[in-house]
Amino acid sequence: MSSVPTLPDPRQAVRMLIAGTLIVVVAMGIRATFGLFMQPLGVAHGWGRDVFSMAFAIQNLVWGLFGIVMGTIADRYGAGRAIVISVLAYILGLIGLRFATTEMELYLTAGLLIGIGQAGTTFAVILPVVARSFSPASRSTAMGIASAGGSLGQFLVVPSGQFLIGQFDWVGALWALSLLMAVGLPLAWSLRGKPAADAGGRELSLGAAVRGAITDRSYQFLFASYAVCGFHTAFVTLHLPAYAQDSGLTAANGAFALALVGLFNTFGSFWSGKLGGIYSKKHLLAGVYWARGLGILFLMSVPLTPTTLYVFAAWMGVFWLGTVPLTQGLIGDIFGLRYAATLSGVVFLGHQIGSFLGVWLGGQLYVATGSYDVVWWLSVALALIAGALCLPVKPEPRGQPAVSGAAS
Repeated sequence: MSSVPTLPDPRQAVRMLIAGTLIVVVAMGIRATFGLFMQPLGVAHGWGRDVFSMAFAIQNLVWGLFGIVMGTIADRYGAGRAIVISVLAYILGLIGLRFATTEMELYLTAGLLIGIGQAGTTFAVILPVVARSFSPASRSTAMGIASAGGSLGQFLVVPSGQFLIGQFDWVGALWALSLLMAVGLPLAWSLRGKPAADAGGRELSLGAAVRGAITDRSYQFLFASYAVCGFHTAFVTLHLPAYAQDSGLTAANGAFALALVGLFNTFGSFWSGKLGGIYSKKHLLAGVYWARGLGILFLMSVPLTPTTLYVFAAWMGVFWLGTVPLTQGLIGDIFGLRYAATLSGVVFLGHQIGSFLGVWLGGQLYVATGSYDVVWWLSVALALIAGALCLPVKPEPRGQPAVSGAAS
């Protein structure tokens, strides 16, 4: 008699969704504050924007590389273990950043440790746990809610970070954020466990699943388009506050703009997930990228005032993390949920390669040209390319020849 994997009861699924969303709220919210620390840390230690950009470029690349590691740990040993390891690394990185005085110490703390911390506390590990907790009919909506947590964190934590810096200086702010990150430790308990084996026969090994995915053209298209998502979000998160100040606005204007991005994406991510359960995910994904390009064109076409900055932030917020439930949903649709955390981690490496380039080029080209204009126009071109890459994705489930007797 074949066994059919059972989903958790509805109350347990909701508890897992709440716990996962709260972890994403905290982890992504703290990440969004790093742009606020660029100027005070630069003044304190004499670090230019290129140095600070390199630290966070390293952070994004480490996040992507360790996303694969944490995804594999989650699939083999349980998501709870991966989350705990990453929370501890995140806390050590924040505390270490407070004591960092050299560029190498900055790279080790803000780059390496916090990058490892983000790997297991964000989407690559959390969303597959949420996805397998819900029925297919509710899965896309649940992932949209969890993805919205990243933006809710940005809306809540960025203004709090600015307040903490104003009240307690950057040193006190880092201590406070490290304490906030510690809430992820008890929440990890609710997300313990690993995915069940597929019913119906011998399942694919992890290695075979990964090899099958990385040779699939649709997976390659998702990898490349996700790199553009990372380029956009990392560049804007780190450099938008400085861009606003360069144009005569205040640090508070930049912080509020990032908060608006987060606020509007709480709706954007939710509806992206909701609509992904009804309409074609790949067409919605293409539309998200093209809409980002329009927003950047608007920013480059009008004088920068608080009003135009906030309009841009709100528009970008609607499409900010809408890529996440759609991309992760397509991976689940195509390859199933057994190794979803690992496959999400691999494709998320593409996102983080783009993030590395976004923050690094932002700093380098600013130093070279004295403005961010080249990076903004490059962002428009990449948005057009990413949208086009989504269209040939084939969302049909792939066969698993290693599994005998499975339903087609």
